[in-house]
Amino acid sequence: MKDKLIIIGASGHGKVIADIAIKMNKWKSITFLDDDESIKTSMGLEVIGKTADAFTYKDEADFFVAIGNNAIREKVQEILIEQGLSVISLIHPSVVIGTDVEIGIGTAVMAGVVINSSTRIGKSCIINTSSSLDHDTIIEDYVHISPGVRIAGSVTIGKGTWLGIGSVVSNNVNIFSGCKVGAGAVVVKDIIEPGTYVGVPVRRVDR
Repeated sequence: MKDKLIIIGASGHGKVIADIAIKMNKWKSITFLDDDESIKTSMGLEVIGKTADAFTYKDEADFFVAIGNNAIREKVQEILIEQGLSVISLIHPSVVIGTDVEIGIGTAVMAGVVINSSTRIGKSCIINTSSSLDHDTIIEDYVHISPGVRIAGSVTIGKGTWLGIGSVVSNNVNIFSGCKVGAGAVVVKDIIEPGTYVGVPVRRVDR
């Protein structure tokens, strides 16, 4: 771990990430990179350049990609990893983590989250505010779990999937990669193909 943390993305999601980093109290300085030149500061922290400038700071900083869009976050983080930059995870101090839990690099776990035993979380996931993941659950890489999501035990969420705010996934359910599950939706059986799913219980609304 280095003395500096650079957060890529200075908008709303970046602000929450910065707040977690501040509360973790592990870095002497925290700054942002953002491609929007009109943003000079965020959360009172300086924006020191664009995403491409990350490589200038390769040897002196840890990095976190604070981009909400799963596909863009994946693209940026994979380049950082490939080029040997230090990508770290951020876990809010209030999080409750059970025994035998694994959390991949670049993942953010936000305030009020509960992760129960023997759960596996992949690279660069967003486990958002006050969500809960029960035992033996697998969250694959680049998944976004929105605030207040409830995931029961022995669930698998495929790569790049997005679960909307307040959605619920019943136990022993598998959700295919690249799905979008709407706000407040309830998933009670396997989702076996990509698409957008809404309702109680969910139904597919696009192809």
